Amino acid sequence: MPRYAEKTEVSCEKSQAEIRATIGRYGATRYATLDEPGRAAIMFEVQNRRIRFTLPLPDVADSQFDYDGRGSRRNIDARHRVWEQACRQRWRALALAIKAKLEAVETGIATFEEEFLNYIVLPDGVTVGEFIRPQIETAYASGTMPKMLPGIGEKGPAN
Repeated sequence: MPRYAEKTEVSCEKSQAEIRATIGRYGATRYATLDEPGRAAIMFEVQNRRIRFTLPLPDVADSQFDYDGRGSRRNIDARHRVWEQACRQRWRALALAIKAKLEAVETGIATFEEEFLNYIVLPDGVTVGEFIRPQIETAYASGTMPKMLPGIGEKGPAN
């Protein structure tokens, strides 16, 4: 099955600008991007929630870029072009995902929390998804439910 935008010519920078414009239309108050080898991140604030999407990017040295579809070895320029294409495809997919989530919220299909819960940044800098995924694994392995927010409902000095 073909990948969404696998042949796009839209640059990574244009996709980032599109994401920024899209979230701005839906009320984002802050915006930041981070680029580093192997991943990029976009952060923004909407409805008093900080949101972070981390986008895994391919390594230019990955062997997936060594050969073309006929088994011929690519030269360095061809490898770089194919790698850039893979990066452009991922940025287009992220732009689509963010736009779809915001539109679902705008039209009442879902609430903001339903669409963005996994990406909300908690006070310690981790996302809800990063926080809860290990607990889900533990719950399935042990058959017991984790405490979602430690301290809530417990009797103690604050209660």
